[in-house]
Amino acid sequence: MQAVNDTGLVKLSSYIDGSWSDGEQKFDVTNPANGKVIAQVHNAGVDETELAVIAAKRALPTWSKKSANERSAILRTWFNLMMAAQDDLGRILTLEQGKPLAEAKGEIAYGAAFIEWFAEEGKRVYGDTIPAPSGDKRIVVIKQPVGVVASITPWNFPNAMIARKAAAALAAGCTFVVRPSPSTPLSALAMAELAERAGVPAGVFNVVVGEDSVGMGKVLTQHPDVAKFTFTGSTAVGKILMTQTATTVKKVSMELGGNAPFIVFDDADLDAAVQGALISKYRNAGQTCVCTNRILVQKGVAKAFTDKFVTAVEALKMGDGLEAGVNVGPMISSEAVAGVQALVDKTVEQGGVVIKGGKQSSDAGSFYEPTIVANVTNDMALASNEIFGPVTPIITFDTEAEAIEIANDTEYGLAAYFYSRDIGRVWRVGEGLEYGMVGVNEGIISNAAAPFGGVKQSGNGREGSKYGLDDYLEIKYLCMGGIDR
Repeated sequence: MQAVNDTGLVKLSSYIDGSWSDGEQKFDVTNPANGKVIAQVHNAGVDETELAVIAAKRALPTWSKKSANERSAILRTWFNLMMAAQDDLGRILTLEQGKPLAEAKGEIAYGAAFIEWFAEEGKRVYGDTIPAPSGDKRIVVIKQPVGVVASITPWNFPNAMIARKAAAALAAGCTFVVRPSPSTPLSALAMAELAERAGVPAGVFNVVVGEDSVGMGKVLTQHPDVAKFTFTGSTAVGKILMTQTATTVKKVSMELGGNAPFIVFDDADLDAAVQGALISKYRNAGQTCVCTNRILVQKGVAKAFTDKFVTAVEALKMGDGLEAGVNVGPMISSEAVAGVQALVDKTVEQGGVVIKGGKQSSDAGSFYEPTIVANVTNDMALASNEIFGPVTPIITFDTEAEAIEIANDTEYGLAAYFYSRDIGRVWRVGEGLEYGMVGVNEGIISNAAAPFGGVKQSGNGREGSKYGLDDYLEIKYLCMGGIDR
């Protein structure tokens, strides 16, 4: 593969029970910057997925009985290996996903940070004692690993979305099976190679790669040996998977779609707001669940902000993520480009005005121009749908109350952002926004120490932080009687 120094990181088959599992059929992995095939990966299916679950179940007793310190040491080694391989992992990620190389390397560090965090946090799974109702009893509460964890992860963060789930699961004493997106399997397989080098035992971390999303998904959501299922992806797919997990009453956590408002009040530092909006919106070509989906600007500063924002967007360089200076890469596929174009066209029909971009780039590959659409209202297509592309609709408002009302007028509740220098407004708006995460004068909010997750139809559960272990643990109450005899 193109300029990858450690070719041992380039794996082309599923990793099950400590072995690389080849199959008869293969599927292509393409570079979205040019449409060229960069690898052919063995196509796993239902049988391989079942084998991975069985392997995880078999490995569970030994792994769960290791001390927290023993698991921590292995996870710490995994973290060190990932950081040592950051350049190669970043290049693999850019080749299959498209994001600029500097951004891809940043994702590697971000994903590895969760492994480092949970390597330590796993040592702090504390229990409790509770005063009993009578003197002959004692109440003790302990926490134990939930069991086998199954996961389905998306293509937009093919390293980090796995790392922040697997790290918590393994630190808690669970074993793990993941099906990554077939659009970006190479990053997941490289992680498996490094897990093996780090000493993660066979069966503890398994990766199954294949195109049969329905069949493999049913195994992961319905297999009786899977105790917990975790998913990152669209709300529509999440609802289907949640329904499937109900057949075996699994523990479930979901990180689903978003429709993030970015509110600029008239007392905001406009230059800071422009930079915050720029990085929040156009990072990964707008293909993140927490990226700005709608910019809401108070009317008194709407023109000044928009002028500054247009100038900043015009300075962005779009191109192949491996080229120097590029900060906006391609979208994941031509189908994704077509979906964004349809939202832009519909919004224009509804009265929106394109003031920058608005069409697919003439360059080869799945490129869409960084776009700004003004004169938008909250019921237009770009505002009421998750765009998942490099397009910014701008909505104006009069009052603080109106801004909160517009921001909350969505089924989603993942991330929100606002810029203001009024301390009273900061508290009022921060508390009034119906979102799981709120950035105040900040456009990038994700880190390993903070709880990541949403409300409403953006999902349930939290990843990262001290709360991130909760979904991988069960609380057990021990009632100890006969103490006075």
